[in-house]
Amino acid sequence: MNRRRPPGRRALATACAATAFTVLPAVPAHADNIRDQQWGLAALHTDRAWQTTKGEGVTVAVLDTGVDAGHPDLAGQVLPGKDLIGFGAERGDPAWALHGTAMAGIIAGRGNGPGRGDGVLGIAPEARILPGRVILESNDPSRAKARESRGTALAEGIRWATDQGADVINLSLGDDSKSAHPEPSEDAAVQYALAKGVSVVASAGNSGEKGDRVSYPAAYPGVIAVAAVDKYGTHASFSTRRWYATVSAPGVDIVVANPDRHYYIEWGTSAASAFVSGAVALVRSAHPALTPAQVKKLIADTARNPPPDGRDDARGYGLVDPAAAIEAGSRTRTAKHPGSAAPGYGKRYFGPGPTPRRADGGSAHWLAPTAGGLGAVLLALAVVLWRGGHVRAPRPY
Repeated sequence: MNRRRPPGRRALATACAATAFTVLPAVPAHADNIRDQQWGLAALHTDRAWQTTKGEGVTVAVLDTGVDAGHPDLAGQVLPGKDLIGFGAERGDPAWALHGTAMAGIIAGRGNGPGRGDGVLGIAPEARILPGRVILESNDPSRAKARESRGTALAEGIRWATDQGADVINLSLGDDSKSAHPEPSEDAAVQYALAKGVSVVASAGNSGEKGDRVSYPAAYPGVIAVAAVDKYGTHASFSTRRWYATVSAPGVDIVVANPDRHYYIEWGTSAASAFVSGAVALVRSAHPALTPAQVKKLIADTARNPPPDGRDDARGYGLVDPAAAIEAGSRTRTAKHPGSAAPGYGKRYFGPGPTPRRADGGSAHWLAPTAGGLGAVLLALAVVLWRGGHVRAPRPY
């Protein structure tokens, strides 16, 4: 199998940002050894977590390129979704629901066949998936049209998912281009979600070998930002190193499901984000009264193999450990109102965040631009971001 490839498998790098990259075909994985290759489940000690819960009663919104509800590994787990784009590839097209289906399988796949012994098993196999299409695959002929006309899709999707009862929102997407910047409409939408008690999880970014640029939505306080590690627990070189990393999760050589009914090996912080969304689903299932801020703190406080200084920009507080978080959650005092502790910060800012460390060990100064009277921090990224009348689209990681 290919050991190094861009963040995605065949046609998986959907909705690329301003800078294009080459996508190489990956080798399909055989169904009879899928489970043997799902190293992430063992790495995250899911067997311990499943002694308490497998995610029952929790809904995870996958705001992405759509989800194939008919995939055997997801049958019965996918709720009616919504297409926030309104056009583009349809079921059966080669550019339909590739990335979203892959992420949904990591989160809530149940396998298939006799005893469900074949196919992909997700970290929270009894959680439900609420799919919202907010971006198009990069090989979708309608992608350019979506960039021009559907700049509000993600903001609408976040509010819609919240109103539909989502407990967790997975954003395996981001923008780490040189022109990446905050977008107020997503700010308001994510603050709405947090106030309703919805946890938000996002990819840390894949620019670790290309400048380590800040990625949105991961960069904003309140979001659970996820970096990627390999099966040895080593930081993946492609994974962005920044102050906002909360925890890390498997992101290298990850088996994913595809609407074509094949399985592929891929890498990227997209997968890492999906693993943590599944972990958060397990915590929320065991402790439904916890606020988003409390869940984030539990995930950080109970992470395994923390860096020597407690946290670092590469791996955050360490490898997510859902079983440990579930256990610690039993000792956490719940807040009176679901959103009362949601943001978990006091001062709003826009910009690259705290003074980042340079590669040479020095410090780089930054100046945060003002945000007017918006009143809260951004936690999410629009499918299309606007600046000076020019549009640019994020990419799933």
